[in-house]
Amino acid sequence: MNARTEIEPTPINRTSVERKSEREIVVTRTFNGPARIVFEAWTNPELMKRWWVPKSMGMSLLSCDMDVRVGGTYRFVFAHGDSEMAFFGSYLEVTPYSRLVWTNEESDDGAVTTVTFEEQDGQTLLAMHELYASKEALETAGTGSADATVETFAQLDELLVTLSAGAGRNGVDLGVG
Repeated sequence: MNARTEIEPTPINRTSVERKSEREIVVTRTFNGPARIVFEAWTNPELMKRWWVPKSMGMSLLSCDMDVRVGGTYRFVFAHGDSEMAFFGSYLEVTPYSRLVWTNEESDDGAVTTVTFEEQDGQTLLAMHELYASKEALETAGTGSADATVETFAQLDELLVTLSAGAGRNGVDLGVG
């Protein structure tokens, strides 16, 4: 049941979307930047606001609340036209620079998302696994979610260029605050 799609033809930073089973999708991409910076972009609300919403969807991120620790919660509120939607859940695992696991609790069919960060030679291989409660839940989520992820990952690439340019010897200038 492995269906693999290569999206974006460039050899560097290619996003790969693979259906691993009836309940799991895995999205991978190599980012030009160390794991600590990529991880920070996933765990700092001010940075998340700069890349998480696919620009092509005409959505805006109204609020981004994140308490990134085991047992902490997150809540993102999006606006699309006159409607708002919230995505929320809890962090199950937080291992700085290498792993995040969270629940998606906006419906009974929400996935558990695991993101891993593997650094090699200044680049980070990121793998995002989404495990759904059932085959039907994955089918309901559809490929729209994967397509949005491809776009947001490209936006993260753009942000990483900015963050890497601000990186100094003694740390990273994250461009916030």
